[in-house]
Amino acid sequence: MRAWSLALVAAAVLTLPGCGYNTLQRQDEAVKAAWSEVVNQYQRRADLIPNLVNTVKGYAAQEQKVLIGVTEARARVGSIQVTPEVLNNPELFQKFQAAQNQLTAALKSLFAVTENYPQLKSDQNFRDLQSQLEGTENRITVARGRYIKAVQDYNVTVRSLPTNITAKIFGFQVKPNFSVENEQQIATPPTVTFDTAAPGAAAPPQPPAAPANQSAPK
Repeated sequence: MRAWSLALVAAAVLTLPGCGYNTLQRQDEAVKAAWSEVVNQYQRRADLIPNLVNTVKGYAAQEQKVLIGVTEARARVGSIQVTPEVLNNPELFQKFQAAQNQLTAALKSLFAVTENYPQLKSDQNFRDLQSQLEGTENRITVARGRYIKAVQDYNVTVRSLPTNITAKIFGFQVKPNFSVENEQQIATPPTVTFDTAAPGAAAPPQPPAAPANQSAPK
């Protein structure tokens, strides 16, 4: 009897103008599509890491702590089963984000270490990986931005009258979103470069200024 009642209510809601059902469906699909792109770009980054680690190891095998850190961070990312259900599970979503952030931090440590190895920085395979990582980080930033916008639009619809009634009846729930301490991180991709001085390194001494021309005494 209860099931029939719910079905009748749902049918009645769908006949109302402005019930928002089609909008919810459209925005839900947009969120799923944006999420798929985020996952694809993160996976692309993960696929580059084994070659990166092996290349660095060929020149800096003694940097075991950093190399192991990157490998373990990648393994943690791979241990999370990324399915569409992640979007309905805020706890699992946060776990996914935390694992990706740890991998980003591990890669930054690896990049810093490479500054001490000029031969590694000049290796062609290493430079190709650098270029691919730069492109991937840019695509991750764009994909995250699109996902954030799609979720914002969807969540506003789910929470707003009268579509919140439709959302409740048909099971549309608020979806988790990426959180960052600094919103600027969304718009600015991390820099992947091996040509700058290592953090904390002393700046090269500046040449002394040339003495100013003085007029001869009369």
